[in-house]
Amino acid sequence: MTLNDLFETIKARKTADPTDSWTAQLLAKGPEKCAEKFGEEAVEAIIEAVKGDQAALTSEAADVLYHLLVMLASRDVELTDVLDELAARQSRSGIAEKASR
Repeated sequence: MTLNDLFETIKARKTADPTDSWTAQLLAKGPEKCAEKFGEEAVEAIIEAVKGDQAALTSEAADVLYHLLVMLASRDVELTDVLDELAARQSRSGIAEKASR
């Protein structure tokens, strides 16, 4: 499964019954709850990165990616737009890109 596949599944859950799908439950609670869950998962990933537990970090990183995609879907931001933004930045150094903001 690719991130694109996962994102398409998440978007399809926007119209699913929240009693049948965790993703539908999150989306039904609104963008603010989706953002909160993303933040919680990001903190958990940071904790595992600091502890140095590769297996736990791998698991938390998967949660972070999933919840990022749910948060994007909750605000109708397309994954392709995020990937396009990354591609546009690829031709510039990170230092130059940050200086341009």
